[in-house]
Amino acid sequence: MSDLSFIPDNPYILLTPGPLSTSKGVRNAMLRDWCTWDDDYNADIVQNIRERLTAIATKDTANYTTVLMQGSGSFTVEATLGTAVPADGKILIITNGAYGDRMVQMAKVLKLNFVEYALTETDPPCPQKLDEMLKADPAITHVSLVHCETTTGMLNPLKEIAEVSKKNGKIFIADAMSSFGGIPMDVSELQIDYLVSSSNKCVQGVPGFAFAVIKTDVLKATKGNARSLCMDLYDQWEPMNKSGKWRYTSATHVVRAFYQALDELEQEGGITARHARYAENQKILVEGMAELGLESLLPRELQSPIISSFLYPNADFDFMDFYEKAKARGFVLYPGKISNADTFRIGNIGEVYPDDIRRLLEVIREIRNW
Repeated sequence: MSDLSFIPDNPYILLTPGPLSTSKGVRNAMLRDWCTWDDDYNADIVQNIRERLTAIATKDTANYTTVLMQGSGSFTVEATLGTAVPADGKILIITNGAYGDRMVQMAKVLKLNFVEYALTETDPPCPQKLDEMLKADPAITHVSLVHCETTTGMLNPLKEIAEVSKKNGKIFIADAMSSFGGIPMDVSELQIDYLVSSSNKCVQGVPGFAFAVIKTDVLKATKGNARSLCMDLYDQWEPMNKSGKWRYTSATHVVRAFYQALDELEQEGGITARHARYAENQKILVEGMAELGLESLLPRELQSPIISSFLYPNADFDFMDFYEKAKARGFVLYPGKISNADTFRIGNIGEVYPDDIRRLLEVIREIRNW
């Protein structure tokens, strides 16, 4: 057996869009075992998490429910598409980054009838254009949007896109993977039918499951729609709603850690306080990087507080050398992901505070080679 005692508790801060740096309390919550059949787990933890997530998502808890699903966030996005869109339905997928593109891949594999509203990675969707597309194609029944596209850090116009979708009578799906828990929103006020997020994002848990907050009547209408046995949101919800029991083995340690993460979110002051911390992190970062000669990819009005993209300072910039030097000094950064510019990314979420960002800026000042 390998001796791992030499590994420090946390050798670096993860400045990524998730998995992200978590608190010691969240990590410690995974140090005991749980029985998936026992009420100590199903009633006291799973049902509690479901109720709290619904309450965080909306004041209108009577008309919404939450389904937990094994796997990464992409698993639950695919489960949502495969369950929500019936055989005679058609979905319009808005894409301006890798995660919108992934929905298109899912639609192809699931053999959904779909149309794509495709933009470049630095352009937000236009509500008027969406309205025109929906009016031109009455066969469209669903619309999907990635709220925070972490490909760039762009915050897409969720409210406006949802309004246009509902005005045209469509079911609206929001991938709020990287925004839920970190940006205030109410799914009922925003007219969102499905909101999908993950355990390892702004609630600051660890990877292992994701969830969908769904309008209950909309979910009930999907019985029999799913293209997958395991990723059937309706069939997952039915027993879970009665007793908290997952259909198949759940990530018990991860679920308990998420319960702790929800406690810590409340202790911080809820989403409003967490959003303020993330926004301060991002402001300090962008201003400090500008002083160091590093330009943001996006204009301020399109930038989320979740993650920021920066252009390479020159043609000779070696990101991997920069990355390794930053990692050796306690910070893990993220490579770029867009097709038409050389960029790298720095996340502002997780157990990360303004003083951490200030220390990062000092490290970058020390290791820069431009």
